Amino acid sequence: MSTKNTLSKEAETRLIDFFNHIIDPEDMAKILRQVNCILALGVTRQHETLQIGLLNFEDNYYWLNELAEILNPYLSEE
Repeated sequence: MSTKNTLSKEAETRLIDFFNHIIDPEDMAKILRQVNCILALGVTRQHETLQIGLLNFEDNYYWLNELAEILNPYLSEE
């Protein structure tokens, strides 16, 4: 996964619009955490439909949690 730290102006504008007009960042962070939990449970229980993504699951889980932390720091709070 690339860690290049540049967003196009269009992507930046879309993200700002998304979080200003469509969904609250804290709500999105909650959704990301819920989806990550469901995916983690599914993979650990070895559902056949999730086996396809098993190889990338660990990285994807990490990056979704990172995004959730940016939107609403939860794990880093005291």
